[in-house]
Amino acid sequence: MSSREIAELTGKRHDNVKRTIDTLVGDRVISSPQIEEYPASVGRPGKHYLIGKRDSFVVVAQLSPEFTARLVDRWQELEEQAAPRIPANYAEALQLAADQARENSRLLGVIELQAPKVAAIRRLAAAEGAICITDAAKQLGVPPSKLFDWLQANRWIYRRGGSTRWIAMEPRIRSGFLKHKVTALKPDTETGVERAAFQPLVTPKGLAVLAEKNIGAAQ
Repeated sequence: MSSREIAELTGKRHDNVKRTIDTLVGDRVISSPQIEEYPASVGRPGKHYLIGKRDSFVVVAQLSPEFTARLVDRWQELEEQAAPRIPANYAEALQLAADQARENSRLLGVIELQAPKVAAIRRLAAAEGAICITDAAKQLGVPPSKLFDWLQANRWIYRRGGSTRWIAMEPRIRSGFLKHKVTALKPDTETGVERAAFQPLVTPKGLAVLAEKNIGAAQ
């Protein structure tokens, strides 16, 4: 219930109601209320407090004890509005049952449609090892170029400088979606410096996440 409604019930000015609430909060008699902005008929929007049931009784008792009965009646109205609707007669009961049956049928259709996808994602997540992005694209049923483009656009992989090799983004590695395959290369013939090649691999966890993204839906 808002502090404005409490003001209307008790016949008090809204600023006085808010001041009373502030005092009770300061004295730790009630908890600090949520503040909400509302459009004003004139000038800038105003603000009111949202008060729970127990605290609203305390506020009204402080403001005007004789109006407590009005507050009790108002809370009963609010609770009745929030209660589930009970059919008043046999016809309403039949209509409610029909509506529920249609909703259940719709939800069942959604579950049946998603079941194969959910099962596939669970199998991928339970698998072991990691695969290259090209093989991951085959598993997901999308062209490799499409998967590479998606991974780059969504900051899974990137290219450093003018390099043609893909590198996995560090946050994706930490999340367990990607890992690097490191391959030792022959030392540089001029400098003798040892070299290594990095290839981003998609983990089962990453493959499951990509399957949920439904990357191929836009084809």
